[in-house]
Amino acid sequence: MRITNGALFSSLVGITVFASAQVTYENDVAPIINNHCVSCHKPGGYGPFSLESFSDVQKRAKFIGYVTQTRYMPPWKADPSFSHFANERYLSDKEIATIQLWIEQGLARGVASAVMRTDRLEEITLAQNQDADLVLEMAKPFELSADGIEDYRFFHVPTGLKEDTYVSKIEFIAGNKRYLHHSRIMVDTSGQTQGIDGLSEFDPLSRAFQKMPLMDEFLYGWVPGNLPVSFPERTAKLIPAGADLIFNIHYAPSAEEASDRSTIKLYFAKEPVDHLIKSFYIREDDIANGPFIIRANEKPKFYVSKTIEEDMHVVSLLPHMHFLGKNMTALAITPDEQEIPLIRINDWDFNWQSTYLLEESLFLPKGTVLLLVAEYDNTADNPLNPVNPPKDVTYGWDSTDEMMNLIFYYY
Repeated sequence: MRITNGALFSSLVGITVFASAQVTYENDVAPIINNHCVSCHKPGGYGPFSLESFSDVQKRAKFIGYVTQTRYMPPWKADPSFSHFANERYLSDKEIATIQLWIEQGLARGVASAVMRTDRLEEITLAQNQDADLVLEMAKPFELSADGIEDYRFFHVPTGLKEDTYVSKIEFIAGNKRYLHHSRIMVDTSGQTQGIDGLSEFDPLSRAFQKMPLMDEFLYGWVPGNLPVSFPERTAKLIPAGADLIFNIHYAPSAEEASDRSTIKLYFAKEPVDHLIKSFYIREDDIANGPFIIRANEKPKFYVSKTIEEDMHVVSLLPHMHFLGKNMTALAITPDEQEIPLIRINDWDFNWQSTYLLEESLFLPKGTVLLLVAEYDNTADNPLNPVNPPKDVTYGWDSTDEMMNLIFYYY
């Protein structure tokens, strides 16, 4: 019997595949695509095309085979040999081999199995089509500068809530996916920010609206690749009655006329809430071997050792660096010296960042030490380096600056 390339690939990863076994789209490939791809590859999604139907997948089959075999797609940056997450889109060796064999066998469609496929499709469809309880958008479109500048703007978005509200899921929809670099959603209960709408962060007038602490400095953070975030059962974010949201948006440089009118969708908790979700940060000023300067033509590593001062039940992690970032590893050491791997990203991708949701909340007792290591490449050999020739880089919000963050949602 002649061994096909697909069968050889399958045998190499330890999977027994017989050349006579018929792989079909409906029974074998569709569950993989629906589970790992359609959350982005759907009409209006972040993927450049839809993969919701057989014809969508069939006409791009060879391309799908290539990008999945090389693990370029689906984009999942956290190392699965280090830690696992509830929202993984990482393909197993068996799933990759299945796609390869389906292509080699001629892209058979087959007949859908109600047992194998319908339940999963219904689950995915319900999750994607869940109606938001409150949809809020910027009051009007914002016209981006065509002068090629980095722009930072505040947008005031009143909630109109008549009572304290608990939010179990948050979804941010960028109105301009091309130029919206990131958005940080904040909550104000003081009323001080009502006149800040559209102001630049660098406008001195904006300081007049920031004299009092915000109720929540980090309701949610959107970066390219960050999909909706759901909190564990009986936990939620609190938005008080009458609160205002502030969209703090960073726009990448544009040399053309463009506009943005972004939206946030809020899904309310349907059951009693026992714990409120809070945020904890590792920042650049926590670095042990500072200062945080990434000198030209160097590849430095920076280290953090930070002790938490209260018990934490961690529910998610959001790492953040810019274009010079190469890798990041974080772990926790409890007071009884138990080492807990948190996250490791071996090949940082500025254009695809995620909030990584833990499969179960992780209890870290007071006194736990958080260790973080991040490496940067500020040489001409880094194809993503935005400056040529390289120059010294330090902390800043511009994409040509750098950051070293790890943000925890916890209760």
